[in-house]
Amino acid sequence: MTSSRRSARERLLEAADRLFYNEGIRSVGIDRVLDESGVAKGSLYYNFGGKDDLVRAYLQNRHATWAARLDEKIAAQAAPRARILAIFDGLAELFAEPGFRGCAFLNAAAEAQPGSAEDLATKDFRTWLHALFGALVEEAGHRDPGRLTTQLVLLYDGANIAAALDADPRAAEAAREAAEALLTVHDVSKAPRSGADPL
Repeated sequence: MTSSRRSARERLLEAADRLFYNEGIRSVGIDRVLDESGVAKGSLYYNFGGKDDLVRAYLQNRHATWAARLDEKIAAQAAPRARILAIFDGLAELFAEPGFRGCAFLNAAAEAQPGSAEDLATKDFRTWLHALFGALVEEAGHRDPGRLTTQLVLLYDGANIAAALDADPRAAEAAREAAEALLTVHDVSKAPRSGADPL
């Protein structure tokens, strides 16, 4: 589809996604988005109402795209353990992309003021992320699912930070290996039998 045939909303979102992700939400003014998108200011307010709504849509689109990508990776696996590890496989692919500049939500959170569009969208994303890991851990029947979920989210976060700050896409592989070790520790099939000394 050519630029002339795409809607003003689509062009605004495309420009916002590129600029906000690459340069930061607060450092990019709305006039810059308008210039890059070739959209009149009136169309921005008609479609989004202002920058906050545009920021919210940018982050919601990022969330939806990543969720769909992970859903596809997870659905391709049958074994419960493999379904959990598929999240880290998804990170490995993301980190290897030439345009990777860190997690959009960690980046947004670093700029966010309490109650801002960035803050609220990031909280929604974090709720979803914990729920995703939590559901997969429950499905696999691991011991102490709440603790394991927290540990897996920490590995997910650490991989994102290391990949961005150290420019090392192998961070996902290291996190996956650590996740495998955690899953083994929490595997109910390897739990000590009742009355047995766990040590």
